[in-house]
Amino acid sequence: MKSAIIVFPGSNRDRDMIMALKTVVGCAPFQVWHGDTELPEVDLIVIPGGFSYGDYLRAGSMAAHSPIIREVRTHAEKGVHVLGVCNGFQILTEADMLPGVLMRNSNLKFICKDVHLKVEQNKNPFFNKYDLFQVVRVPIAHRDGNYFADETTLDELEDGGRIALRYCGSDGDVNPKHNPNGSRRNIAGIFNKRGNILGMMPHPEDAVEGYFGGLGGKPLFEGLSSALGT
Repeated sequence: MKSAIIVFPGSNRDRDMIMALKTVVGCAPFQVWHGDTELPEVDLIVIPGGFSYGDYLRAGSMAAHSPIIREVRTHAEKGVHVLGVCNGFQILTEADMLPGVLMRNSNLKFICKDVHLKVEQNKNPFFNKYDLFQVVRVPIAHRDGNYFADETTLDELEDGGRIALRYCGSDGDVNPKHNPNGSRRNIAGIFNKRGNILGMMPHPEDAVEGYFGGLGGKPLFEGLSSALGT
């Protein structure tokens, strides 16, 4: 599987993503600067976490207007898969490639800890190595992870099977008490209508090595490699 990582001023999880892809997929991704206007032919585009442009104005709002995002959109429209993690999720919403917005956490503080997630869909390359409703542990590290959309949009996400992940307890209980940031309906990740764009706040790239604390994110990369590899 060929992949590319988009790097912005302020990206800080791009190296983590590179190591995850090399470790699991066995092939180093291309690194593409935000000011570039071309993308290599790849199977997967990743927009990593961090603080693009220092989160000035709004998290992801400036990065959404970078030249390379036009190419990301063009490739996605052709069917290339796109993974946006944390700040990448924020950028995808700001670029209108995914619905809704990511607001300040409900406690108004930066949160960095492990959380439990329930896999809500597994009929796609991103989660085909997970069981449906499997509970996994993956870290989060964000200040603006509070997913918000109006009720109509939330219902469309529900009805279309586009909610990818929800925050839950270790037993799979989806309850507000297990919601770390106030996200509507405990949403931790969503798909676009076509299913080839995934935005998620948790960091799967930091859960691919057992000695780093867990393997909850490893099947995501294994699934992508299996489904998209040539």
